[in-house]
Amino acid sequence: MLRPLLLCLALTALSGCAALGALGRATEPLDVHELRAPETTPVAAASQGIQLVVEVPAAGGAIATDRILVRTGDTQVAYLPDARWSEEAPVMLQSAMVETFLRADAFRYVGRRPLGAAGDIALVSELVDFGARAAPDGESAVVEMTLVARLVREEDAAVTASRSFARSVEVSDTSTPALLAGFDRVSDAVLTDLARWVFRARGLRTAES
Repeated sequence: MLRPLLLCLALTALSGCAALGALGRATEPLDVHELRAPETTPVAAASQGIQLVVEVPAAGGAIATDRILVRTGDTQVAYLPDARWSEEAPVMLQSAMVETFLRADAFRYVGRRPLGAAGDIALVSELVDFGARAAPDGESAVVEMTLVARLVREEDAAVTASRSFARSVEVSDTSTPALLAGFDRVSDAVLTDLARWVFRARGLRTAES
């Protein structure tokens, strides 16, 4: 999948193959893929009686779309031609975060918005990288995800903790199913790391510790 895509982009100026390819696929429906919370998430030993508000991650224009990003060079990007996300990537990730913390049973309330005028703690984040990159051999790929997260106290907007999470997963081939499985794995890893970090930042223990 990535090798023909890279070749097509390289020849765009000469042959217009990218434009023609896009026109040919304009009426083709794309398979829809959704990222969810990890099947096994950390669970808190006890719940705190506060509200955790999970905000939509900020993201650059190349990521803030429902198309699945493929990096074809240091500054060049493209998108998988036969699949898309169920929502724009930051909104989909917000849903997966909310689901992760609901399963964690760590807080009295977890949601996209506070129950009242304001919550207690907000999880504010930026999705810096979320895409696939062809390996030098052209036969395999690496799926990468970088998320910068901050816990913000709502009453005075003070940042109480911050951390960057970066994970990468190698996939053995560049077919769409293999790449999507790579996105699942890297997202699961980052969300698990995120949950454990929030626990530590809030002084919570996991049920197994």
